[in-house]
Amino acid sequence: MNIHIISFTIPYPANYGGVIDIFYKIKSLYKAGIKIHLHCFLYDRQQQPELEKYCSSVNYYPRPIRKKDFFSALPFIVKSRSDSELLNHLEQDNYPILIEGLHSSFFINELLKNPRNIIIRTHNIEHEYYRELAKSEGKITNKIFYYSESFKLKKYQRILKSDIKIAAISPNDYLYFKNINEKTQYIPAFHPYNTIQIKPGKGNYILYHGNLSVNENILAAKYIMNNISPEIDFPFIISGLNPDKSIVKLAGKLRNVEIIPNPDDGKLSELIQDAHINLLITFQDTGIKLKLINALYNGRYCVANTMMVDNTGLENLCHIANNPKDIGLKINELLKKPFNEEDIQNREQTLLKNVNNEHNTQKLINLLQ
Repeated sequence: MNIHIISFTIPYPANYGGVIDIFYKIKSLYKAGIKIHLHCFLYDRQQQPELEKYCSSVNYYPRPIRKKDFFSALPFIVKSRSDSELLNHLEQDNYPILIEGLHSSFFINELLKNPRNIIIRTHNIEHEYYRELAKSEGKITNKIFYYSESFKLKKYQRILKSDIKIAAISPNDYLYFKNINEKTQYIPAFHPYNTIQIKPGKGNYILYHGNLSVNENILAAKYIMNNISPEIDFPFIISGLNPDKSIVKLAGKLRNVEIIPNPDDGKLSELIQDAHINLLITFQDTGIKLKLINALYNGRYCVANTMMVDNTGLENLCHIANNPKDIGLKINELLKKPFNEEDIQNREQTLLKNVNNEHNTQKLINLLQ
C-alpha cells in the first residue's frame, strides 16, 4: 500500500509529543510494509535525511509567517500551511491520505472533490487546547492570539463532519470527535518503546521532565518547586528542552532542585530510569501526554494528578494525587518502597495491552484500507 502523510512540521528529531507520535507511526508503518510519501512544512526545523530511511519520498513546503494570515477567517495554524505545491503532489494519484492534525488540513475541500480515503489524526481538541494556552499566557498579545485561534478552530472543526475518518489520540478525544463524526476510531499514541526498560529497586531522585519552554510545563515545574520540593527531603531534577529563565532562576533558590537542560534521548531515558519517582503534573487535560507513556515504560513509580491520567486506561499504573499535601504524602510513602519485579510485570501487562505500537499500526492500516 502507498499512502500520503501530511505532517504539520518535520517529525524528526522526535523530541516532543506531537512529533513523537508521527515519527514512530512512520517507523511502524514502514516496518509493516507500507510505502510512505511524506509531506512536511519547513519553518523551525531543518530537512532530515533520517526520514528517507522510512519514506519512499519526502517533500518539504515553506510555511511563511505573514501578518495578513493572522487576520484570516481561517485559523492561523491552518492558513499558514497552504502551499499549493502540496495539493499538486497529492492530486498526482489517489493514494489514501493521513493528515496529521487540523493544522495540515487546508486542502481538505479540494481533496474531497474526488472519492478518496482521507483520515485526520487529531492530536488534541484544538480549540480547547488553545483556550487553555490563552488562560495560562501572561503576554497580552499572545493571549489575544490564542483566544482568537480557539474561536476560529471551534468554527473550523466543522470540516470533520465531511466524508473523512478520524483517528483520535486519546479516549477523551475519541468521545468528543465521535459526536461530530461517526467514523472516528481511537488509536493510541505511537512511541519509541517495544519493551519495558524499568530497573528494580530504588532510585536517587524525583524527576519532572517536559518541554520547559511551553507554558503548560513551565507552570507545572513552578508548581513543583513552589509547593512540593521544599517540603520533601530528597533531590529533585527538572529536565527538558530550553528551560525558561524563570524556571532556572527559581531552581537556583532551592537547595534540592537541579535543572538539566536539553537532554538527548539517551540522557532522558537514563534520567527516567534512575529516578525513584517520576512526577507527572499537568493543568491541561487535552490530548495524551507522551511523557506519561515514556515514564511508564522506563521509570519506577509514577505520581500523577488526575488531569494527566484521566480516562487513559493507565490510571491503575500511577499513584494519583491532586494537591501539594497529598502529593507530598504519596511521595514520602513511595520513597520507602523499592520497585520490585511484580510491579514491573504488572506494568508490562497493562502497557502492552493499551499502548502497543503493533496493535496501533494494524488499526491504522485497517482505517487506511
